[in-house]
Amino acid sequence: MSEKTENKLLTDVFVDGARKGWNIAIYNTVPNVLMAFVIIYILNVSGALKIIGDYLGFIMLPLGLPGESIAVFMAAFLSWGGSAGVLVALVQNGTLNATDIAVLIPGMALVGSTVQYMGRVLGVLGVPGRHYGVLFGICILNAYLAMLVMSMIV
Repeated sequence: MSEKTENKLLTDVFVDGARKGWNIAIYNTVPNVLMAFVIIYILNVSGALKIIGDYLGFIMLPLGLPGESIAVFMAAFLSWGGSAGVLVALVQNGTLNATDIAVLIPGMALVGSTVQYMGRVLGVLGVPGRHYGVLFGICILNAYLAMLVMSMIV
């Protein structure tokens, strides 16, 4: 530990951490969640959410979920916070219930922000782009299997 760190008071460390946490919430998490609410509202009002649910709903059917729930799963690839916003918006409009949430949470966790993290990690490691599809596929399969198991439990 450096001398500067050793001389910091516990309250200073706490305040610094709280300030960093506040900034992450305000500048990263809240905008993602707000964006998700707006997108779901627009999709819902325009009828596009229903169309997405009708055409892609067969994917969620074995999980006992409504077709519109695929929006939560798709949003999770881009942003964990955004998918949470989509989830809450669908709960608010009556599309999802508590059981649906319990089934979706493992999938959200396993694909949460995949696009962001894969781009950062795989790009830095120099993994060829041709392997990304397989890696995304494994991620999707793991998440789907976790949601399938959860649907059997609840």
